[in-house]
Amino acid sequence: MVNTLFLPELREMLAANNQAELVEFCNTLNPGRTAEFMEGLSNEEAWEVLQHADPSRRSEIFGYFAEERQLAMLQTHEPAQVAKLVEEIPEDDRVDLLQEMPEERVDEILPLLPIADRRNIQRLRAYEGETAGGLMTTEVAKLAQNLTAREALEELGRQAGELETIYYIYVVDEDNMLRGIVSTRQLVSSLARPTRTLGEMMETDVVVALATEDQESVAEKVERYNLLAIPVVDSGRRLLGIITHDDVIDVVREELTEDAHRIAAVAPLEDNYLQIGLFTLTWKRGLWLTILFFAALLTAFTLRSYESELESFAWLVWFIPLIISAGGNSGSQSATLVITAMTSGEVEFSDWHRVLTRESVVSLMLGAFLAFIGFSVAIFIAPSFRGALVIPLTLLSVIVCGCLCGATLPILFKRAGLDPALMSNPFVAGIVDILGIVIYINVARILIG
Repeated sequence: MVNTLFLPELREMLAANNQAELVEFCNTLNPGRTAEFMEGLSNEEAWEVLQHADPSRRSEIFGYFAEERQLAMLQTHEPAQVAKLVEEIPEDDRVDLLQEMPEERVDEILPLLPIADRRNIQRLRAYEGETAGGLMTTEVAKLAQNLTAREALEELGRQAGELETIYYIYVVDEDNMLRGIVSTRQLVSSLARPTRTLGEMMETDVVVALATEDQESVAEKVERYNLLAIPVVDSGRRLLGIITHDDVIDVVREELTEDAHRIAAVAPLEDNYLQIGLFTLTWKRGLWLTILFFAALLTAFTLRSYESELESFAWLVWFIPLIISAGGNSGSQSATLVITAMTSGEVEFSDWHRVLTRESVVSLMLGAFLAFIGFSVAIFIAPSFRGALVIPLTLLSVIVCGCLCGATLPILFKRAGLDPALMSNPFVAGIVDILGIVIYINVARILIG
C-alpha cells in the first residue's frame, strides 16, 4: 500500500525546486521511511528527489526500493549519475543489480566507476549467482594478528566507513590467509589488557564457506551456528569476503518459495508473480499439469480394467472418491512433512528407517480411525456384512500405502541428488490414486468374489 502522507509536499517541493527542504527530507528521516514516503512518486520524480541526498544516504534510500524500480531507474538515467549511485551501493547488492541489467547498459556504467570498484565488480560477477562467491561482499574487517586491542580499534575506526558490518573482525596473515576471528565485543572488553594481541584472543576454529559452495548450504551453516556473518574463503583458505545475515535471510526466503512452488507442482518462478509473463507462467504451471494429467489418465485406464467388477457391484463406485481422497491426502501430508523436515536439516537420508517407522505407526492409527468411520457408513449401504468390510480394509491399506509412499519418495529423490520438493503433493497423490484403485478392487474380489 502506497504511503501518501508526504506526496503533495514532495511534489510541491519538486515543482518549486525547493532544494533546502528536499535535502532535509532526504537526510532527516530513517532511509526506509524516506523510501516508503517516495513510493507514490514516479521513477523520474523519485530519482530527482534522490539527487538531493548525500551519496551514502542516497544509496541507503535506493536500497529500500523494490528491485524492479531500482532496475528501471538504473537503466533510464544518465550513466554518470547512475555510476555515482552504483559506487555507493554495497558490493554484493550492486553486483546483483548489474547481473539483471542488459550487458550493453553495464558496459556504459562500468568505465565510469573507479578502477578498484570496477575490478571488484568483475571479480564478483565471475561467481555463479547461487554460490557463496555470488552472495559475498569484499567489504570485510580484516586485521593482522600482531595488533594489540587498542591498535586494532584504531585501525577498525579508520576502516569502518567502508565496511558493511563490523560484527566480527577477521584475523589474517601477510598472505591474506584466515587465521582466526575476534568479535567486536571481545575487542572492546580486552581494552583492560591493552597489550594483548589479536593473535592471543582470536578463535581459530572458524566456520567458513567455500566460494563455490551452494547458497543453501551456506544458509544452513549460518542457521546451525547462529552466525551474524560467515567468512568466504578459497580452496587455500584465503579470505575473499563475507556473507551477512541479511543476505542469508534472502536466500532462506528464496529457497522456501522455490520449495513451496515445487510442492504445489509448479516450476519455481524467477520473477515476482505479478511481473512474470503470462506465457512463462502458463508454461511453468502447464508442464507439471500435463504430467499430472497423464497420471490421471493412468487412473482412468486402471478403473476401465476393472469395469466388469464395478458393473457387478455398482455400490463400490460410490466409495471410489472416498478411497482416492483418503489415500491422496494422507500421502500429501507425509510428503509435505518429510520435505520440509529435509529442507530444514531435521531429517537426513540416514534417518530413513526412523521416518518409515513413525509413518507406519501413524498411518495405522489414522487408517484405523477413518476405517471405523467408513465402516459405519458402508454397513448401511453394502448388500452384506462381508461387502461392508471392503471399505474399512481398503481405507486402512490405502492410508498406510499413501503415508509410506509420501515419506519414501522424497527420501529417494534426496538420495539420488535431486531436490526432494520435486516429489510434489499432486504427483504423490496421483501415484497413490492408482494404487488405491488396485487395492480397492482386489480387496473387493477377495471378500465378495
